[in-house]
Amino acid sequence: MRVVLAGGGTAGHVEPALATADAVLRAEPDAEVTMLGTERGLEMRLVPERGYELALIPPVPLPRRPTPDLLRLPARVRAAVRDTAAVLREHRAEALVGFGGYVSMPAYLAARRLGTPIVVHEANAKPGLANRIGARFTEHVATAAADISLPHARHIGIPLRRSVAILDRAAARDEACSFFGLDPRRRTVFAFGGSQGARRINEAVHGALDDLLGRGVQVLHAVGAANAGAYRGREGYVPVPYVDRMDLAYAAADLAICRAGAITCAELAAVGLPAIYVPLPHGNGEQRFNAEPTVAAGGGILVPDASLTPSWLASEAGALVDDTDRMREMAAAAATLGRRDADDQLVEMVRRAMGTSSVGG
Repeated sequence: MRVVLAGGGTAGHVEPALATADAVLRAEPDAEVTMLGTERGLEMRLVPERGYELALIPPVPLPRRPTPDLLRLPARVRAAVRDTAAVLREHRAEALVGFGGYVSMPAYLAARRLGTPIVVHEANAKPGLANRIGARFTEHVATAAADISLPHARHIGIPLRRSVAILDRAAARDEACSFFGLDPRRRTVFAFGGSQGARRINEAVHGALDDLLGRGVQVLHAVGAANAGAYRGREGYVPVPYVDRMDLAYAAADLAICRAGAITCAELAAVGLPAIYVPLPHGNGEQRFNAEPTVAAGGGILVPDASLTPSWLASEAGALVDDTDRMREMAAAAATLGRRDADDQLVEMVRRAMGTSSVGG
């Protein structure tokens, strides 16, 4: 297999692409995998760290409103399509897998021009422009949820990092608590807001801390690298700038407090961890839509950003982790939506697109 994966920009695009790249190599160790990105995205750091080749193309962000940049857009798109086509030809790509975002748009156009088979993966509840266009060019379309509206969509979930996909939270709890300096006998809340942290979550957790600790609850708090100096640890409270071992953080936790990005929702469902979801109040509301299936199933609670106050968190989160039966029910409900094999399913979809499926495609 010779595959090019277009998953640049944000972690929501890069991480599923990397998980898929890993799955390709598990399926075919001699496969050639190339990641497509730009010099502006997280792929500049994440892809080389994972040992994959990164081919760069010019970034083509789409203006959200009429600006002078809109006039320059056609020329930028043509340049990016030209460069992407060169990458596909150089690597003799047998398939192009796109994960949305501004890297995928020129990738889909270039692949269509060259006749390279296209596979589309959509992680968000509300598909972006690139994937809405890409889905018109192929019958091989995968989605994170069953109700995502795209032509030919097949629900497989989101390709997850392997350490999370195979995680047994109960079996790993002692190791996880030791890793973070937590007590495995105490109930644990894990609060995080992505790599940069989340101001609303940070302030609410800090303000509710005395009440939570007074209940015997311990808190693991990923505050974001820029905020590391503002939070001091104490007995039962472990603030960290960033969590590299999310699998162990999930294993240590009984309850998560977090945003509702597509990957976060997918990972929490896969490992069966109850959560208080606090969607970003910006954008097109996709984070709220990402969390709603888990919340509707009973595996989480949805809280508007403005409503996450220290007093609310102290009362609601404290009462929730005290209710062992409810926590067990929420964990089971979240797990009903979890998909741990999306990476392997996506690789099989790539094989079908190439006409070489191992199951007779």
